[in-house]
Amino acid sequence: MNSEFDVISRYFTRPSPNAVLGSGDDAALIACRPGMDWAVSVDALVAGRHFFPDVAPETLGHKALAVNLSDMAAMGATPRWVTLSLTLTEALAQDDAWLKAFSHGFFTLADQYQVELIGGDTTSGPLNISVQIIGEIEKGRALRRSGARPGDDIWVSGFPGEAALALLFLQHRITLTEPEVARCLTALHTPAPRIALGKVLINVAHSAIDISDGLLADLGHILECSGVAAVVELNHIPRSPALTGKLQQENITRQLAIDCLLAGGDDYELCFTAPENKRDAIALLAQQTGVKLSRIGKIVPGKELAVLNDDGNPLIFNRKGYDHFLVR
Repeated sequence: MNSEFDVISRYFTRPSPNAVLGSGDDAALIACRPGMDWAVSVDALVAGRHFFPDVAPETLGHKALAVNLSDMAAMGATPRWVTLSLTLTEALAQDDAWLKAFSHGFFTLADQYQVELIGGDTTSGPLNISVQIIGEIEKGRALRRSGARPGDDIWVSGFPGEAALALLFLQHRITLTEPEVARCLTALHTPAPRIALGKVLINVAHSAIDISDGLLADLGHILECSGVAAVVELNHIPRSPALTGKLQQENITRQLAIDCLLAGGDDYELCFTAPENKRDAIALLAQQTGVKLSRIGKIVPGKELAVLNDDGNPLIFNRKGYDHFLVR
């Protein structure tokens, strides 16, 4: 039978050469290099709220870290260390196959970005996962939500809405073809954090945020922090093939697809603003990083967020994104 310390030693103890002191003591010790700021973030994933309890453990390990890496990407920071707080049901604490798969998904992504696990906690209870991440960025250079200016273009990476479309499929609310299912489930379960993109955006963007709760909701945070307004054009938002097909229908499916595109969440793409004279530079960054970057609107004076439909008329939308305290 696994004890708490068996789980830690077997599945979550690894060397951490870039820390002064890693896991195994009352606290880890890390040192900030001269001329650098720390970027610190934490995210919690709760079974039944953020993921289905029967989700594959390897993909869950990946996503638990990916959502935190995405926060570093939005700041332009380099991720360095993480801590992991893992609450396990009694059954999962004894399920070596589950623990092995979860830790493999977690550490495979950690190794990809040279991130070290330097501590954490384990306990028994309903399944939930909390990861704290610490990154570094040159002092005073971090991208923030508060830098958007009137005249800025609004950009988004990738294809927002695919993860939300996958959720609708899993809830049996829409149908998808096999290729669409594969693509959308990948977006939902194993998102790709835009670390490389975030780093190069430091030189061109005025503001940035990662899209976790929905495009409009997260863009709204930029607008609020910057004291500006925005106009977004629906037909400029990039659409995956799966969403394109749904948007062409004239029924409830189209409305669901629009909701995925504007407010679905779980995308972990970057939304950022930049001056018009950086358009060529951004096109070059798209080529260099291999990430699709789309210009979807404009920052304007004021306080409102307007979305124009395909005819150029204001679109009425019921929600802007996900709220953890409201029932979905």
